[in-house]
Amino acid sequence: MAIRRQPWAFSSLHLPLATALLFVWMFGWGHAMAHTDTANMTALQKHVSFFDRNKDGIITPSETFEGSVAIGFSVAYAREFASLVHGANGPITSPADAPLPHLSIYIENMYKGMHGSDTGAFDAKGRFVPQKFEEIFIKHAKTRRDGLTHSEVEEMILANRDPLDPESWEGPEIEWGGIYKLARDSDGFLHKDDARGIYDGSVFVKLEEKRASSQGVM
Repeated sequence: MAIRRQPWAFSSLHLPLATALLFVWMFGWGHAMAHTDTANMTALQKHVSFFDRNKDGIITPSETFEGSVAIGFSVAYAREFASLVHGANGPITSPADAPLPHLSIYIENMYKGMHGSDTGAFDAKGRFVPQKFEEIFIKHAKTRRDGLTHSEVEEMILANRDPLDPESWEGPEIEWGGIYKLARDSDGFLHKDDARGIYDGSVFVKLEEKRASSQGVM
């Protein structure tokens, strides 16, 4: 069934089966250990490793939920986001001998979860491609060179859509839309360094620290 495009992907993500499986996993199943060479991670592996809260090389749905709340998503959105991400990437990245129902994401195999309609700043193995990242700002940062407005991020997402792969359209909406909402400044700009941090996961660390600091002040 086609998914109707909604502004910034903060519409409800209706995935009742995946959500049910998520909570069965969170309160029922465990998982095996995996080896990840952190010193030689690709940018894509670094991008997702923030959500590997216990650093065992495997990201469970509950860890994605926890990490999503930690960077500022609401509980409801974090639950649905974790369901979507793990429903799509768990089966793809799980080795054949991994415990069922294959909802955990294995960082070592994260490249298998690459999707279309993206910026090209990850290559096929998940390595960062600086030239493609720079193209984002050369082509779309029209108001100021080191930041993107709401409309410029949307323009970039639309420009990268693969018309032959409509199933890949939702991913960039969720990824870029979510980070824009959390990381934009008071003038509505997503700064270039924060956009760069999407690719190696450093923006997630920054957002978690910002949220923790604001909660500590309150």
